[in-house]
Parts: sequence; C-alpha cells; structure tokens
Amino acid sequence: MPTEQEKTRMFRVGPDEVPKARDVLLQVYEALQEKGYNPIYQIVGYLLSGDPAYITSHKTARSLIRKLERDELLEELVRSYLDKEA
Repeated sequence: MPTEQEKTRMFRVGPDEVPKARDVLLQVYEALQEKGYNPIYQIVGYLLSGDPAYITSHKTARSLIRKLERDELLEELVRSYLDKEA
C-alpha cells in the first residue's frame, strides 16, 4: 500500500488562477513598451511563429503569455476588434 507521499495527486487550476487573454495581452504590451520594443510587432511575431523570444522576460511577460494558447489570444484579439467595429 503506497504511503501518503507516494500517492498520485491531481491538481486543478481554478478559474481565478487562469489569466484572461485580455489581461495577458495588456500586461505583455506594457512590458514590451517599457523595454523599448514595438509591442504590436513583437506580439504579432509571437502569435505567427510561436517563438517566445519575441516576448521580453521583463515583468515575467514571457511566462505570462505562455500560460495561454496562441489561439486563445487570437480569439480575444478578433473578438475585441469586431466588438469595436460593430
């Protein structure tokens, strides 16, 4: 019989722990801007290539953006664009 430490555990991420795509994009944008990069070019480069090197590690922006799938970020961008145009 396995001891308590040997048992397999499952951890679930609660809804409050998963960042929202909009919040991630805004924080990454700000971090890129602070470092002197063009945030639009850098975010587009990341979304097209998947290469995290496009995103600065300043203010943990790189790890933050990697918490979400690229398609989630694209969905947020399209939704936001269409909401403003409608």
